[in-house]
This record gives sequence, structure tokens and C-alpha cells, in this order.
Amino acid sequence: MNSIINKIGICVSLTGMLTLASCKKFLETEPDNRTTVTTPQQISQLVANAYPKASYIAFCEAMSDNAEDKGSAFSSLLNSQSYNFQDVETIDYDTPEFYWAACYEAISQANQALEVIEKSANKESLKAQKGEALVARAYAHFMLVNLFSKVYDANAAQNPGIPYVTVPEKVVNGQYERKTVKYVYEMIEKDLTEGMPLIQDALYENAPKFHFNTAAVHAFAARFYLYKKEYDKVVAHAKAAVSGDFSSNLRPWNTTYSSLQYADLQAIYSSASENANIMLQEAMSIWGRSYPGNRFGLGEVIASTLLYSFQNPTGGRFAIGKNMYGSSPQSYNVPKFREHFVYTSATANVGNPYNTIPLFTVEEVLFNKVEANCYLGKYDEAVTDLNAWVSRNIEGYNSGAHNLTIQKIRNYYPTLSTADAIIKTALEFKRATFIHEGMRWFDMQRLKMTVKHTLKKEGKVITIGPDDNRRVLQLPTTATLSGLELNPR
Repeated sequence: MNSIINKIGICVSLTGMLTLASCKKFLETEPDNRTTVTTPQQISQLVANAYPKASYIAFCEAMSDNAEDKGSAFSSLLNSQSYNFQDVETIDYDTPEFYWAACYEAISQANQALEVIEKSANKESLKAQKGEALVARAYAHFMLVNLFSKVYDANAAQNPGIPYVTVPEKVVNGQYERKTVKYVYEMIEKDLTEGMPLIQDALYENAPKFHFNTAAVHAFAARFYLYKKEYDKVVAHAKAAVSGDFSSNLRPWNTTYSSLQYADLQAIYSSASENANIMLQEAMSIWGRSYPGNRFGLGEVIASTLLYSFQNPTGGRFAIGKNMYGSSPQSYNVPKFREHFVYTSATANVGNPYNTIPLFTVEEVLFNKVEANCYLGKYDEAVTDLNAWVSRNIEGYNSGAHNLTIQKIRNYYPTLSTADAIIKTALEFKRATFIHEGMRWFDMQRLKMTVKHTLKKEGKVITIGPDDNRRVLQLPTTATLSGLELNPR
């Protein structure tokens, strides 16, 4: 395991086409196996690696209310400890510590690229690479702060953040400080707004959805400003990310998808050819093979109350439920990921399992826009966008029977305000949409929803309230080598 697992600092070793190597000494001189980055192509390759090649899904999904005790005999340590809100003790694929390491590896790549660009005599011709590096750095820090720190709120100026690293590391175990959540958000916004106008879609014509293309940057900005509660900006960036009508770009769960077999749905869901996918990432992960069998996940209760139920303001049933597989509640799953194997080199006979995961989608942009418009009092616009989702996601869709109106939503949630009723509707639609993808946990965090996890065999219920310290992931204990204080428990 790379030494980045044991600390925050990163070294970048460029062997052939730029691979990461562990840091074992001060890098005051260039190691023999380190290639000097000079050409635009090399810089582009460096920036292309500035994305976390790891997944947050497994632990986020297990912590959310999209997981229940299915009573299965098997449960990985990761799955069990995440569901029980215990510190995860393993550092293997899909764990918090693995994700922490991958994010700082990505940040290191971005910082290395930015340093090379800054020293280049042709900085003007490298604007696109600079833009992507800045936005990629912002994204990795954004994910870290929303997992390993408290949510952005009125206490953001007091709550500890995560180290915002802006220069390549020159020594092993360099000392860092966490500063505050507010500071981290300020730095994210600085990188995001500086990098956004520099993005050029033509830079990566062969694989645009695996990079921060123009649409993806705006989708990221819409998410960022929703967390920051700047709703005008959410709507503006959502419109920039997805222009025109949403419905033609949403996943067709109630038409094309409904007739797909398991392997076919796996293949299309996370593919670049799917219009709903704005940005994708290859992540070292075994999630695609593990989530159907884990003890804690999608089971009978969630399936019957969320995916199979008519109990929602449309009066219809979510079509995604028709694509649920499994011979029993212990193996229920919706196929979304197809694992592939990547060899460590062209001549190696060993490698790593990967899943391709959607980082930004048209569906998320829609839901973020709906929520923002509700806070802005633009209820008609919010309902119009929700009906775009309804048209693609309700089984046997009929516009007259299933389309929403403000009054229809209010009648379903009579005790809620108009804004809260529409937002609650959107959040339930979103919850079903992103089943198995970990997205629900981020909504539960930022909205401080209470989580209740039942343990059938043990006969107890774990209740995690809005201010419970266990909602925040623990930093790797070895991060203390870099001077960081662990989160309270």
C-alpha cells in the first residue's frame, strides 16, 4: 500500500506516463525515476490524474437511510462499521482512509501540474490545463471537507476543516493545519471561480466525460453553492450545466431502461454514452460486486416503502423498482456498476479492480435547481422541473394522472409549507434515483437529518442526531504525523 495511506503528504513519481510512487526521503533532488514534465501533452496527462481514483459510495450508502439490516449472513467490516457509525478500521478499497489518500494523491497531481504551468514560458497556451487542475483541486477538497468535517453552517468559522494543500510536498510528513470549514470553502470557491472560465472542452475530445468539461464544472458549482446556500448561483449554474429541457437528458427508467437485462443496464448506467452522465470517474473499487450481498443495504423495507410504493405525490410507482434484481431481500440490487480489471502495466499479470462511477449527472443538477428555486420562492419552476423527472421515472407514466402541481404536493404534505413540501418531494425522488450511489448521505448531512439504523440480531436501534460527532468521519490516525488533530468522538 502506498505510503500516502499513512500520511497526508504526497510525492509524485513520473515513470513512463506518470504514476504515483511512495515517498521515502526528502525530495530535494529529482529521483532517477522521475521524468521532467515539459510538454503540453505531459502536463495534460498529469492533470488527467488529478481526480480521486477511489470511491466514497460504500461507506456513505451504509451510513444513510438507504441502508437497512437485511439479515444477511455476510457483512464486510467496512459495511458493518459504517452502518454502526464506528470508525472503519480497514484501509482497503472503498474505505474512508482509502478515499482520503486518493483525494490527496489527486490534489498532489493538480499541484504538480500548476507548479509546472506557472514556471512554463508558454503559460498562455496552458490555460485549459490550469483551469482543469484548479477545479480538480477544488473538487477533491470539497469532497474531503464534506466527509471529514462538520457541515457548512453558521458555525463554519469555528469548526475544523481539512488541510487545503496548494503546493507540491517537498518533504515527508510535512506539517499541516486544518483551519476551519469556512476557510476551506473560501479556498474551494477561489479555485473553482478561477478555473471555471479557463476550461476548454476541446482539450480532451476523446474522453470528455472523464474530465471537468464545461457542463461538469457548472454542475459542480451548482452543488457547491447549494451547500453554501447561495441559491441564485445554484440556479444559474444549473442552467449552464443543462440548457433547455431536462427530460430528454434524464435516464429513461420507464421506457428504454425498463426492458434492459442485468448486464445491459450495468453497461449503460455508468457509460459515457448515457446522456444523463455529465462526468465519470474510474475508481479502484469492489463496490459493484459487493453491495448486493452485504448485510446492510437495500432490503425489503426500503424496497417496499420507496421503490415499490405508490405513496408519493404522483400517485405512481418509481420505475427504477422494476429494474431491481435479487432472489430475496438479502440480495436486492439495482445494477449500476460493471467492474473491470486494470493491469498495473502492459507486461504485468497483476492489477486492480475498478468501477466507473458517475460524479455529476443531469438528475442531480435538476434536483439541486428544484431545491434552490424553492428557497427562492419560484415554486412553479421547481414543479415544472420535477415533472420532467416524473415523465421519465414513473411506471406507466400518464401526464394527466401523474404530473405534479403545487396544490397536489401540498395536499400530500398538508402540514408543510409550500417550499418544504416541494423540497421533501424532490428529496424522496432523489433518494430513489441515487440508490446504491452514496448521494443520500450528503443530503442527510447538509440538512442534518436524523438517522436511525436498526440491528435485528442485536435487538437495538442506533439513533444519530443532527449534532452527533459520529456523523463526521474520523481522520486517519496517522494524519497526526502531519500535526492534525483527530475528530472528537
